[in-house]
Amino acid sequence: MASFPAVLKSEWTKIRTVSSTVWTLVAAVVVTVGLSAALCAFFNASFKDMPPEQQLTFDPTVASFAGMSLGQLAMIVFGVLVVGTEYSSGMIRTSLAAVPRRGSFLFGKLLVATSLALVVGLVTSFLSFFLGQAILGDRSIGIGEDNVLRAVIGAGLYMAMIALFSMGVASILRSSILALGILMPFFFLVSNILGAVDATRKVAQYFPDQAGSKIMQVVPGAMDSGSTPYGPWGGFGIMLLWVAASVIGGYVVLRKRDA
Repeated sequence: MASFPAVLKSEWTKIRTVSSTVWTLVAAVVVTVGLSAALCAFFNASFKDMPPEQQLTFDPTVASFAGMSLGQLAMIVFGVLVVGTEYSSGMIRTSLAAVPRRGSFLFGKLLVATSLALVVGLVTSFLSFFLGQAILGDRSIGIGEDNVLRAVIGAGLYMAMIALFSMGVASILRSSILALGILMPFFFLVSNILGAVDATRKVAQYFPDQAGSKIMQVVPGAMDSGSTPYGPWGGFGIMLLWVAASVIGGYVVLRKRDA
């Protein structure tokens, strides 16, 4: 029976040797940093044309992460592929034959992939922040200001949790296509639309992306995001509950169903 360190080593080998998972992480960095820089340039150029209430709640830290709404989709694809590829290729049967203890197999895979997503997320968040602040010029903020370092590290944690949540959902559904078919429209369209409508905003603010993204804010209610009954860490706690539910669900499905 394979030991847990051996499981970690094998999962690391799987991830780094599959080009699709590697390229999705590269895409997460490039898209997030590039789009955030472009939007910071737009904010800087159009700041004087913003309504006064938007100028008062302008948050240069959040502006640095404006591209993350699109970049997080690459993290979702990464998380889904890490789990779903095993099912679509039939490798899951070989993997479970080598590691019969399904808990060790699943949590080893999630630990390796989440650690990698966290490293990429932190690199992305720091690059986005410093490049964005350089572009914002006089409207920039230093990383030593109150709550700014928390927001930058929080952005990296947010990307890692998005990837882990996606892995949990893919473990439940056991299909990359089905998982992507649910997660992509939800994060790209449904959450944003419901969050923009007054009648559904109070429900949408408890979705994992909207609650978790509060950890990136320094100015409350920044960028017309509205007020919430929770703070940055409270929102991140709500996101962790969603992540825990998806991971536990994936573990139960793996335990109860045949490969």
